[in-house]
Amino acid sequence: MTPDEILRCKTKVLTQEQREDYFTHGYISVESIIDNNTLEDIVNVTNQFIEASKEIFSSGDDYDLSPGHNAERPMLRRLKRPDEKHELYWNFANGILADIATDLAGPDVVFHHSKLNFKWAGGSDAVKWHQDAQFFPHTNYNVFTIGCYLEDTNMDNGPLAVIPDSHLGPLYDQYGENGEWLGCLNENDSSKIDINKAEYLVGPAGSITIHNCRCLHYSPKSISISPRPLLLNCYTSADAKPYTPHPDPSVHAYELIRGTAAKWAEHDPRPCQIPPDWSNGYTSIFSAQSGEDL
Repeated sequence: MTPDEILRCKTKVLTQEQREDYFTHGYISVESIIDNNTLEDIVNVTNQFIEASKEIFSSGDDYDLSPGHNAERPMLRRLKRPDEKHELYWNFANGILADIATDLAGPDVVFHHSKLNFKWAGGSDAVKWHQDAQFFPHTNYNVFTIGCYLEDTNMDNGPLAVIPDSHLGPLYDQYGENGEWLGCLNENDSSKIDINKAEYLVGPAGSITIHNCRCLHYSPKSISISPRPLLLNCYTSADAKPYTPHPDPSVHAYELIRGTAAKWAEHDPRPCQIPPDWSNGYTSIFSAQSGEDL
């Protein structure tokens, strides 16, 4: 569906102005949209996984750990596939967030993936400028990620930052000179980004961020003693079909969560870079960008 067609559909959660802003600028943020009870339950479950990570000493299928992680000072960078780790995460992804997704994808929505990213002061968790589309190309760009801050997030916590309107610009090469996957823009391209145009999406716990898969975004390092957990869920319109292997599929990957299955794929004529073959496994954006995968 085109943005105009989607905007003619009745909205469920977002305002019409918020939907229009998303399609115009490639992102939006909405403060304190998640109720306190839901947020408290998710935080409690998340703390259990942080506690469990103290017994893990190397990254694997479930946890991605910063090199400095230890039991006394856990620095969990990512809980992988939280949607299959606990029913509370999946209920959240398949509940209010799925309703929000219909406001931007149209009535037919497919779940793509979930991840829970953390930032800790002193951790290797800065995320360089990148675009998501090159990680998981689809036949069209009606693909977006909804993030939820589980704790209050300000400039000290390494908030998500975006370049407005960049979803209408080019997709960048996210490979290095030697053909290695960087998972980010090369230094030459990133140096040309006007950092003064960046919008830092801060907000209290329970706020959400939404960015299109073509939108340029990054997040700086945290300098706060408090962790910054950001729960991310990615959705696509049902008529956006993947044409490369999923980087890290959960049991819910490609599940139709709203509406009906598409009989026709919608094709955007703009090309998209092909990522590495993920069928043999995927680590994380942190390890790719820091060179740990090399």
